[in-house]
Amino acid sequence: MTPSALKRPLLFSLLALSLATAFAAPAPAPAQTDRQADRWDLTALYANDAAFDADAKKLSAQLQQLGACKGQLASPARLKSCLDLYADARKRVNMLYTYAAQYYDQDTGDSKGNQLNQRAALLGNEFTQASTFLQPEILALGARRIDAMLAKDKGLQLYRFQLSNMLRSAPHTLDTAGEQLVAQFGLATSSAASVYRTLANAEIPWPTVKLSDGKEVRLDQAAYTKYRGDDQRADRKLVFDAFFGKWKEYERTFGETLYGQLKTDAAYAKVRRYADSQSAALDADNLPPAVYQTLIAQTNANLPTLHRYFKLRARMLGIQDLAYYDIYAPLLKSDRSFPLADGKRMMLDSVAPLGPDYVKALASALEARWMDVYPRPRKVAGAYMNGDAYDVHPFVLLNYTDNYEAVSTLTHEWGHAMHSVLANKAQPSIYAPYSIFVAEIASTTNEALLLDARLKQAKDDDERLLYLGAALENLRGTFFRQAMFAEFEAAIHGKVDKGESLTGEEITAIYAGILQRYHGAAQGVMTIDPAYALEWAYVPHFYHGFYVFQYATSIAAAQDFAQRILDKEPGALAAYLKMLSAGGSAYPYELVKAAGVDLASPKPYQALVARMNGIMDQIEAIETKRGK
Repeated sequence: MTPSALKRPLLFSLLALSLATAFAAPAPAPAQTDRQADRWDLTALYANDAAFDADAKKLSAQLQQLGACKGQLASPARLKSCLDLYADARKRVNMLYTYAAQYYDQDTGDSKGNQLNQRAALLGNEFTQASTFLQPEILALGARRIDAMLAKDKGLQLYRFQLSNMLRSAPHTLDTAGEQLVAQFGLATSSAASVYRTLANAEIPWPTVKLSDGKEVRLDQAAYTKYRGDDQRADRKLVFDAFFGKWKEYERTFGETLYGQLKTDAAYAKVRRYADSQSAALDADNLPPAVYQTLIAQTNANLPTLHRYFKLRARMLGIQDLAYYDIYAPLLKSDRSFPLADGKRMMLDSVAPLGPDYVKALASALEARWMDVYPRPRKVAGAYMNGDAYDVHPFVLLNYTDNYEAVSTLTHEWGHAMHSVLANKAQPSIYAPYSIFVAEIASTTNEALLLDARLKQAKDDDERLLYLGAALENLRGTFFRQAMFAEFEAAIHGKVDKGESLTGEEITAIYAGILQRYHGAAQGVMTIDPAYALEWAYVPHFYHGFYVFQYATSIAAAQDFAQRILDKEPGALAAYLKMLSAGGSAYPYELVKAAGVDLASPKPYQALVARMNGIMDQIEAIETKRGK
């Protein structure tokens, strides 16, 4: 009975880390960063610190009341009242978490934000401990008695799916004492990820490099993201060599932190009587193992398409010997600027196929202060949406930079936000939170709609190349790269599940083999310096096991949904919106399948690959016309 805020701390964050930057990004004007209208208004959550404190006290009181439910679930009325209390407390803890997270992320240098985060984490753990008795006691009642209680008390019908899901997990649920013990270890077992974050973000002494123009750059993670796609190839190599050379110095340490996380995942899986860590992770959402297996199989079967992309990239860059440090270089130099007002208009135009109600709701939200738009010192990097404040509204974090990638990110994150708007409107708080498995479909479908709209309005081949290149790179970064990460995760988790040890050097060797295979090193498609295989240490997603594969499955589903909506296939739009509005009221795989896409079958992955090839056909036709 874990609250969504505890299960989903990174639900839609860090996307920018995993997606490639295909086009140069002009910096925003400094004046833009000072407008309050472009920052979110957290008073919508709590008017002041006193209001936060008061709600925290209410939560503590509710947890005392929840404790009084222990051993008192045998009657339908009492079961319902305790589940009502649990649902309201979960909603409250999500609100506290949201305020703390948003406060911290707007200024990571403000110690108050860190204190709020720590306090929210403690309150969340108290909530988890206070509610651990629920599932074991409900399981002790058994399915037959629960069914009888549901039939007797119509008010309990609200909890039918929740109760059914709890009963489904019976083989993996401990008794009350066991669940309490597991909950108490909750804070301690997050130490590997905490150590990683601190070391990777605050304590590594980053190197300084001198670029070909004489500029000296301190090469931290933000600078790496900025300069890895530099126009000068020598600078790109310099950036890669220095950046991953620094990670190499900490290979043993990061090997220990990741191994610690893998051991934690394996221990939890064993305690809960799962065959392995992957089974435990997938079972949380009742996802069929065939989804993961089919994704990896189809990705490997279609690596020739990825290799075709790399050959096209080499052609467009005019490079004979493509190297790994060339994968972020801009395919097209463009000085086109898309200020926020233009980005909003482009987004609203593109989602018109989703219907007037969707467009109206999105337009209204854009005028409210739900969003923190521009980069500034000490603000958290990347982009995400947090939709856990059920009674308020979603919050969107961007670092908008006036290029087309920024417009695409804007569209992506507001796809998430509208998913939460629809789910929160249609569902009670217990079913409004949704799985990542469905979440990324909402965002990437909107990106596909954006591409379609921009191509229809493009005035020349340069503009078409801008949009086609961005879409192509998005498919590479979100499908193939995330599937590669998924295969790597399966490999390292598999070893630890079998009781094998792993050092940083061994993890690097595993990653290197997969990295080289995906990028066609054996076929001469790309050269990869072994030093760059330290990339695994740079990716924070691996501390949230079996998380990233859902980016790949989602973008595959999104291509299918977007095409059917654009084709105005009868019932397609209604089925899609119904899926979004369903929130977490059913198992995510079943929700997607009911809407028309089976992610355990090869079809959606084959369709994505066909779309990628179609985009390359268009780009190659333009390049050929230009004599390149």
